[in-house]
Amino acid sequence: MPRSNTEVARLAPVRSAGHYWATLLMLSVMVSVFWSQSLAARGLPDFTELVEENSSAVVNISTTSEPRNQGSRFQGSPFDERQLEQLPPFLQEFFRGPQSPFGGSPRSQQPQRSMGSGFIVSTDGYVLTNNHVVEGADEVIVRLNDRREFQATIVGTDPRSDMAVLKIENGEDLPVVKVGRSRDLKVGEWVFAIGSPFGFDYTVTAGIVSALGRSLPSENYVPFIQTDVAINPGNSGGPLFNLDGEVVGINSQIYTRSGGFMGVSFAIPIDDAMNVFNQIRDKGSVARGWLGVLIQEVNRDLAESFGLKRPRGALIAEVMQGSPAEKGGLESGDIVLEYNSEPVQLSSDLPPLVGRTPVGESARLTVLRGGREIELDVIIGRLPEDGDDSSDPVVGENNAPSQDPLGLAVESLTPEQASAAGVQGGVLVTRVGQGPAAEAGIRSRDIITEINREQVRSVEDFRNATRKLPSNRAVSVRIVRQGRAIYLVMKP
Repeated sequence: MPRSNTEVARLAPVRSAGHYWATLLMLSVMVSVFWSQSLAARGLPDFTELVEENSSAVVNISTTSEPRNQGSRFQGSPFDERQLEQLPPFLQEFFRGPQSPFGGSPRSQQPQRSMGSGFIVSTDGYVLTNNHVVEGADEVIVRLNDRREFQATIVGTDPRSDMAVLKIENGEDLPVVKVGRSRDLKVGEWVFAIGSPFGFDYTVTAGIVSALGRSLPSENYVPFIQTDVAINPGNSGGPLFNLDGEVVGINSQIYTRSGGFMGVSFAIPIDDAMNVFNQIRDKGSVARGWLGVLIQEVNRDLAESFGLKRPRGALIAEVMQGSPAEKGGLESGDIVLEYNSEPVQLSSDLPPLVGRTPVGESARLTVLRGGREIELDVIIGRLPEDGDDSSDPVVGENNAPSQDPLGLAVESLTPEQASAAGVQGGVLVTRVGQGPAAEAGIRSRDIITEINREQVRSVEDFRNATRKLPSNRAVSVRIVRQGRAIYLVMKP
């Protein structure tokens, strides 16, 4: 271990002026080496060369959107431009201004402009950016750091991943980035971004990878990279680099309460982005894998009720009719523990794994069913463009409701109610009193289809299941509420 400066100074002899200067020179060298070693030990990288090598392939994207008639309860101004000129000034302002109930005149509507970032991924001019950067744009201009400007066309977009692919026309000697692999990223690794926050071109910010595989409420099919790299409006669509100068992500979103950077930024993994890019370039659209299930998180109580030692996996609350999951043998109440040998720790882990699977390929799922693990092979389908609408269950006439110790009153479902709710059987909750059911969150008008892993298709099934419930132990209850199936935990 190198000695400290004070130790070295205390041990260094002073015999003469020559010795003094020689000793001083030696001390300077040792301090320099020690300082360099200290910096290296702290892992502080130097980004200068990386920025110089990669800035040329990062672009500024500016868009122009022509005003569009948003429509209103009025069909248009009762006056044309010539007639407006003959009106008093205050009436001209009323009919032309943006506050006009007729939407104003063309003179008052100005083109909308926005700005973002992107990067070139191929020598023939393909550019990747965010969908929200170019959404609704009528003109897209791409500017390089050597101040060359090109008009770009939007090849295709994928709103689900917030991705857009642009094409520079008539570009020559275009620089390109080096694409890395986001699957190799590790939490704590240094990364840096280049973009145009607030219009300040080629701004460089750096930080570390804070977390991997983040799931955001609006994006179920993107396992985001979370970083503490400073990202602000204008950085959207720009690249996230690793210390090898490779793009590992596309800066997309921030968590903020102020509209600006607060230390939590999210980037689309480049592995997912390149998959979207290749599909848009080659096919013009993006196809994602689809199972056709509704899933929910496994909490501690659910884990106990299903016999898991700890919370993990994705609990299947509902299997859609005619879906790949139904054809592959998946059932409601199954807990997906692995997907193609990839562990599923959280329910949010499953959608990205399914979405990345090519349509038509077989996937092997390890699921927990009835307390034991089984394996199922499912042929993955294509994710529908639009979701199916679900109808609310209808409350029918009271036909001999049943009261049980759980604090519930239930009745049999009519065929019309079952059809409206999309279930094959069950009992309708007509009243919830004090007791375990209320504590579990069961509400009136819920449809109970399963208790403690036993199917409930009638009032008699419900009575038989409740008679056998264990005491002081969590049990699962599957309900259908407003067309959606969920599992609740009840402790009799």
